[in-house]
Amino acid sequence: MKISLGPIYFYWSRRQVYDFYQQVAQSSVDIVYLGEVVCAKRHELKLDDWLKIAQQLSAAGKEVVFSTLTLIEADSELKRLEKICNNQNYSVEANDFAAISLLTKSHTPFVVGPSVNVYNAASLNYLAKQGLKRWCYPVELSKDTLVNVVKDKPKALEVEVFAYGQLPLAFSARCFTARAYNLPKDDCQYKCIDHQQGTLLSTKEDQHFLIMNGIQTLSNDIQNLVHELDEMKQIGVDVIRISPQVEFTNQIIEVFKDRLDGKNTPHEALKALAQLSDNKQCDGYWFNQEGMKNVRVALD
Repeated sequence: MKISLGPIYFYWSRRQVYDFYQQVAQSSVDIVYLGEVVCAKRHELKLDDWLKIAQQLSAAGKEVVFSTLTLIEADSELKRLEKICNNQNYSVEANDFAAISLLTKSHTPFVVGPSVNVYNAASLNYLAKQGLKRWCYPVELSKDTLVNVVKDKPKALEVEVFAYGQLPLAFSARCFTARAYNLPKDDCQYKCIDHQQGTLLSTKEDQHFLIMNGIQTLSNDIQNLVHELDEMKQIGVDVIRISPQVEFTNQIIEVFKDRLDGKNTPHEALKALAQLSDNKQCDGYWFNQEGMKNVRVALD
């Protein structure tokens, strides 16, 4: 089983992104997804910057995949999407059906990200004929659903599961961060960059609930499925995905790597990961329950 590092969801400075991927190049991760998936207005890095980072990661032995925007709203964004899909050196993760359409027309093998609503084997078989090579399982579905889908999926299709990070729940045409500052979306003043981990939304009971990240809504709790890796192997999962964190990403990768290699127990891995984040952890969706629940992730 391989480990992947998903795209950065938050808006970080150019220097921070470069420093982050220099560290990732030294990690045990196998696959790295690069690019902006949340908001086209985020302009710290241009396509040439991402290509430079991709070259550095490839030289370090990583498989690089370019991720596309999840919500296309303008002609300029579509043109940028076309440039990404037409690149000759790296695979592409399609995060909406506009990207899938472009990639299938050019007969280019591609990955489907977790934001695309592909829920059954029939859809996977159809897309595999169009060039789909890897499918990241939508985070809101359960282990039991995955078992049923895997039975009838194309044999060559790789299955990827989002195993660690704030759950990407929804995208909207409205920018929640701009709204929080009473700014229009078209004049947001790039306020996202002031919130390296997004903006916390709590309930009236002061329970930390959601993260607002521009047009994206994430869970505040971190989904952690490190205790499920043995069962994932039995199901037929090929890749587990870790979502980039503002701190300790490489350490998180190493804990998962040790679990895959049998160098720690599920309990030891959970304990190690609990020390790397102050956020509550959850695994509810995996067990067909509310996403914020922790069914097996809680430490004894």
